[in-house]
Amino acid sequence: MVATPSKPDVSQSNQQKVNGTGRRETILTPRFYTTDFEAMANMDIFNLKPDYEAILEEFKFDYNRRHFVRTADFNQSWDHIDPQVKEHFRVFLEGSCTSEFSGFLLYKEIAVKIKDKNPLMAEIFSLMSRDEARHAGFLNKAMPDFDLQLDLSTLSKTKKYVYFAPKFIFYATYLSEKIGYWRYIKIHQHFLAHPEYRVYPIFNFFENWCQDESRHGDFCSLLLRSETNNIKGIRANLWSKFFLLSVFATMYLNDICVRNEFYESIGMDTRKYVDEVLRETNRDAAKAFPVILDLENPKFWNCLKKCEENNAKLVKIDESNSPEWLKKMQKLPYLANNGLQFLTMYLQPSIPAPKGVVL
Repeated sequence: MVATPSKPDVSQSNQQKVNGTGRRETILTPRFYTTDFEAMANMDIFNLKPDYEAILEEFKFDYNRRHFVRTADFNQSWDHIDPQVKEHFRVFLEGSCTSEFSGFLLYKEIAVKIKDKNPLMAEIFSLMSRDEARHAGFLNKAMPDFDLQLDLSTLSKTKKYVYFAPKFIFYATYLSEKIGYWRYIKIHQHFLAHPEYRVYPIFNFFENWCQDESRHGDFCSLLLRSETNNIKGIRANLWSKFFLLSVFATMYLNDICVRNEFYESIGMDTRKYVDEVLRETNRDAAKAFPVILDLENPKFWNCLKKCEENNAKLVKIDESNSPEWLKKMQKLPYLANNGLQFLTMYLQPSIPAPKGVVL
């Protein structure tokens, strides 16, 4: 056994506190969601009951129940990490922990609200919330290593909740979980090829972590298939395309504009990483959605690039000393252009999922 120095005590007074209040909300900030629990409780899952029971057994097995445990590798000082790199880690940890905690709250509330009418589905959601809580807790325990605290109990009370109808929850969550899988697995593969950049032991947990994300996505795909109009017809095509575009654009802008320095600090090419994750997620979506995006169309990437440029100008406006009313006026043309770019991408032809692929 190799002894390592213990992590120095970081008092509450010199840690950066994050409690969910006083932080600027943007379109890229992780959000908390609520839904129509009565409609979800009344979903008819009889025809797919064997599939639900199979997924339930998969979740009950709990492959990672002993995985997310801080090892001795964490018991050391991280003062040797460059201050700028540490700040990139803070941004990454805060955003990731908030997203995981958001999923925990939503899945837990669904499980509680639908338990009496739909116990099978409720039990699966309860186990999903278990996974998300485990992820959020593991990330939260890493924060003191970077002089950061996230008060999850306060965060749940101060965050604004966005209402989504059940089917929209299913579309969005499927993509969120699948894109999470590809994000984690690509980072894991990067460190296998370049172990010298694995400067913090949390990355050792990403391979198992991404398997949780994939299982969650498979469950959401089943939820979508429970009602045929979610995966067939013009409306299904339009909504599938909308959520694909929304999730992809959000990831692109978040990683390129907010997390770029984090990925560069661990030796990754951010644009290559984003490109690969979006393409892999798009291919995966063909197994659940009736249509996918045409990512070979250069107009798609040109529009995202324009949104990236607009966001950079919006950040500069926010950081200026101008009065708030003037900032709002200055932002309008860039926000309007972002809307135009989104519309342009949405109107581009989509690609039908191969027949027989939707499971």
